[in-house]
Amino acid sequence: MNVESWLAFGAHADDVEIGMGATIKAETERGRDVIICDLTEAELSSNGTVDIRKKEAERAAELLGVSKRNNLQLPDRGLYMKEDYILQLVSVIREHKPEYVFAPYWVDRHPDHGNCARLVKEAVFSAGIKNIKDKNQQPAHKVKNIFYYLINSAERPQLFVDVTRSYRTKIEALKAYPSQFVKTLESIDTPLTNGYIERVESRDKLFGLEAGVSYAEGFITEQTYITNHL
Repeated sequence: MNVESWLAFGAHADDVEIGMGATIKAETERGRDVIICDLTEAELSSNGTVDIRKKEAERAAELLGVSKRNNLQLPDRGLYMKEDYILQLVSVIREHKPEYVFAPYWVDRHPDHGNCARLVKEAVFSAGIKNIKDKNQQPAHKVKNIFYYLINSAERPQLFVDVTRSYRTKIEALKAYPSQFVKTLESIDTPLTNGYIERVESRDKLFGLEAGVSYAEGFITEQTYITNHL
């Protein structure tokens, strides 16, 4: 059976893990091909360096069973609506031909997350238009739907995914980013170094309570879709 791929975009390495790490692990264990594309190298992060973040991202991807993780090296805090940026995302979408695309929910305290969502929405639409040419001259590809995962938003999801069996691996993947989530004598105090992983787990427990399971991850979509499963 041919299992189609998923493509998850994040503004920074760790975004995808926060919002849907356990869903990814559950799907890769089922044999699905999942690709992560980080838009920036998070070069303006208060803690860590580009090299450190790259190594942490590679380790997290390994834990989640991701088949490929790439980085477009767009500017951190510079994810503005530019045609060149959109076309770079179009190239990624056409290369991997995903069934579904994932992006951060557009309402978030960090502007990069919302801007990432808007770039992805534009790119998904453009990727399906044959007369829009990307740098590699790839054929058009139509994505079935975009799902938005939650990072810092308290929005109630439209869709819950039971991730009880894969949840411990999500926590391991988040802990693969000690530069972001572990407070040290050298680190700068940020929201991420003050019990952030615990807050994410509490949120996913609450989603699980609503869904009638131990842990769930939540997603929002603007489109109507018909499917027997994701």
